[in-house]
Amino acid sequence: MSISAAKPSAISATPAQTAQARQEIEYLRRRYAKATDLIGENTDASVAEGRRIYQQIFTPDARIRTSSGGEVGLQSKGPDSWMEVAQNALQEYVATQHLIGSQLVELSRLEVDADDNVTAGEAKMSSYLQAWHAREDSVWIFIGVYVDKVRHYAGEGWRIYDMELMQLSGDDRPLGTPRQTD
Repeated sequence: MSISAAKPSAISATPAQTAQARQEIEYLRRRYAKATDLIGENTDASVAEGRRIYQQIFTPDARIRTSSGGEVGLQSKGPDSWMEVAQNALQEYVATQHLIGSQLVELSRLEVDADDNVTAGEAKMSSYLQAWHAREDSVWIFIGVYVDKVRHYAGEGWRIYDMELMQLSGDDRPLGTPRQTD
């Protein structure tokens, strides 16, 4: 009879572990907003930092796309390709600010070992967005929602492997126009 090393079995996650997983997943989207604004600055250093963040939050083969009214718009595979898409889309603006609002994480799987380390997990996340894109004389306000599929990878943590940015509405406003008040 041979004895082999037993692989630790997955155990049920505690409420605290579930809350921590949700927070780590939500933070992926916040880091994405920061990276996208850095890419929008369009300096060598800011683009490099934005790319580095994208590489940390997306899987190397992530499916990434935009949509409006059910029609797919921009799309790419992987963080480096998406960084180029974002840089091209943002080049006409002098500043951007991506504001993440309500977020909802739905965990479908969360496994932890006897030492309380997450060993596997799957989730979906929806994040509301208002993105401000300033030009010299106007501002484009994008209203939408990110829909992400995320997975936990051993040694790497949570990563987005599928992202869709759905445009719900938008407004292009000239700058310097005073608003009427009663």
